[in-house]
Amino acid sequence: MSSGAVVLSKSVSEAFREVAVDAALRAGAFLRSRFGSRPAVAYKGSPTNLVTEMDRGAEAIIVEAIRARFPDHAILAEESGALAGSPGHRWIVDPLDGTTNYAHGLPIYGVSIGLEIDGAIAVGVVHDPSREECFVAVRGRGATCNGAPIRVSATPRMAESLLGTSYPNDIRAAPRDNLAEHGALMHRCRSVRSIGSAVLGLAAVAAGRLDGYWEQRLGPWDVAAGALLIREAGGVVTSVHGGPLDLGAPSITASNGAIHPEMIEALKEVASRR
Repeated sequence: MSSGAVVLSKSVSEAFREVAVDAALRAGAFLRSRFGSRPAVAYKGSPTNLVTEMDRGAEAIIVEAIRARFPDHAILAEESGALAGSPGHRWIVDPLDGTTNYAHGLPIYGVSIGLEIDGAIAVGVVHDPSREECFVAVRGRGATCNGAPIRVSATPRMAESLLGTSYPNDIRAAPRDNLAEHGALMHRCRSVRSIGSAVLGLAAVAAGRLDGYWEQRLGPWDVAAGALLIREAGGVVTSVHGGPLDLGAPSITASNGAIHPEMIEALKEVASRR
């Protein structure tokens, strides 16, 4: 992810924000209306990596909403992959994050839409249909939840923190399964939560509900919007070992900033023992 400034006029940024929010809310309403129906499940290369008809249905709603307003923009969507368009504007879409939760009737899942302009995320939206919360960030203009400003927590030390994490979808074969990291950080913080949705975990950091979040390997659609939310809420986002976040192959450590050095130190210690 580029750290270069993206300067948008208020009218242009509002148009992008409106489309992202509208698409996320439409997809969320679709998912909520069918929640609990035990959707048909398929697998993406692993018995622990699920995809449902609802993932595809929500994605179609989002893609249609974007194409209706910005037909020449590129789209990178989790289920459809890269859809052709102008490389200067790329929408990064996760139509249903928390598919395993959703398929089992656990109401912890979200929709994530980010807009990358010239290599930098300029707009990010994360929608939680179950709680009817919509988190929105526009680069340089702060972050909100249902229109109210949000900020990261003021927790000063990791010993007092509540962290979040999750595990690779292919955990049975993954070379880094995150279990050692979980153990190491659990002993240094107040507790660790794994809610099964990275996009909601990152939104929780932005809103000050979690003090930090890390994960070993994600897709760009998992982190694009959430990373902007956290930065606009005053937090810090890096790779899992402290370098720049790379949307091409993202690992992530996100925090309120105050506990970031401690998180990175603990994660590096685990990596050094491998």
